[in-house]
Amino acid sequence: MCTGACSRVLGAALWPFALLCIVCNIVLAFPDWKTQYVHHWGEYLTPEILYLGGIIGGGIMVMVPAVHIQATGRKGCCGNRCGMCLSIIFAAVGALGGVYAVATSSLGLVHGPMCQYPLANGTLEWGRPFESSLEDFSEKNYLFDTSLWDVCRDPPGVTRFNVILFSIILASGLVEFCLCTLQILNGLFGCVCGTCNEEEKETYH
Repeated sequence: MCTGACSRVLGAALWPFALLCIVCNIVLAFPDWKTQYVHHWGEYLTPEILYLGGIIGGGIMVMVPAVHIQATGRKGCCGNRCGMCLSIIFAAVGALGGVYAVATSSLGLVHGPMCQYPLANGTLEWGRPFESSLEDFSEKNYLFDTSLWDVCRDPPGVTRFNVILFSIILASGLVEFCLCTLQILNGLFGCVCGTCNEEEKETYH
């Protein structure tokens, strides 16, 4: 496969993962499918949701490069060495976006959701019952013991809700990083060797 065709494939492949990240990050703001948690911005939602790792990192920072990367593989002004060199820069931005999505979603998974849970004296409090640092992360973490998930009383099912959506963003961010890294390598080959579009033009001449 020539570098131009490879760019088209990689650019197109980034779109569904970018859209998935955006949708998951938006849905995370509506636990139990209610809007009341958004009205109290930052009080009932975890910082990792408000960092917008899925919207900004895995979404916008990947979608914009995806447009250029896909255009690089088409015949025309972008399908040349200059376009391939620019695609390296755009792909690097996309890779950074994927890293940001992975970082925020990882923290969201490690620290757990914000919810209403019972204290030792029986009173209910809003907070993060599973919060722990990366240094303390072990097999005893709530992620590996689903029996602890029912500690959260409100919103109901918020632990499973957060784990699933943050996991999707995490997986999508990893795939985006890999695809953008491949495009960086593909762009380097395109800069050195040119694209198939150039070869076709030379053949016609």
